[in-house]
Amino acid sequence: MSIRFANILVPTDFSDASRPAVECALGLIESFDAQLYCLHVVDDACQYWSAIGPESLPLGPPPEEILELGRTRMAKFCERTFADLTTPAISNVVLGRPFLEIITYAKRNRVDLIVMSTHGRGAIAHVLLGSTTEKVVRKASCAVLTVRTPEHTFVMP
Repeated sequence: MSIRFANILVPTDFSDASRPAVECALGLIESFDAQLYCLHVVDDACQYWSAIGPESLPLGPPPEEILELGRTRMAKFCERTFADLTTPAISNVVLGRPFLEIITYAKRNRVDLIVMSTHGRGAIAHVLLGSTTEKVVRKASCAVLTVRTPEHTFVMP
C-alpha cells in the first residue's frame, strides 16, 4: 500500500501554537510534492451583542472589517512563511465556525490531509471552550494529522 497526499491543508490562527503544524505541513508537501492550502477562519462569534431582541447592537467590529484584517495578516503570513515554495500556497480567509469551515474547505478543495496543531489546554478549558482540532478530527472525511506544540507536557488527569 502506498500513501499519497496531493493536497494538504494547514489551518492557521497565526499564533505561535499553530507554528508546529505549519512546519510539519511544509515538510510533507516537500516529501509528497503536494499542493499546500492555508486557511484562516474568522470565528463568526466575533460579534458580541449588547442585548437580545430587536434593539440589540453588535459590540464588536463589523465582520467585513475583521475579514479584511484577516486577509492582510494572511498575505503577510504567506509572504513570510511560504516564499521559498516552488508551487505557491493557495490561501483563503473565511468567516464562520472554525471547525465547520475547515471541513467544508477541505471537501471543496479535495484535500487529502489536514495538518493542525493542538494547544494542549487543560481539562476545564477544553470543556468550556471545546477544541476545534478535536471536532475536525472527529468530523473530517479526510485524514487529519495533529501536531503538539514542543512545550506541551503530559499531566496525569
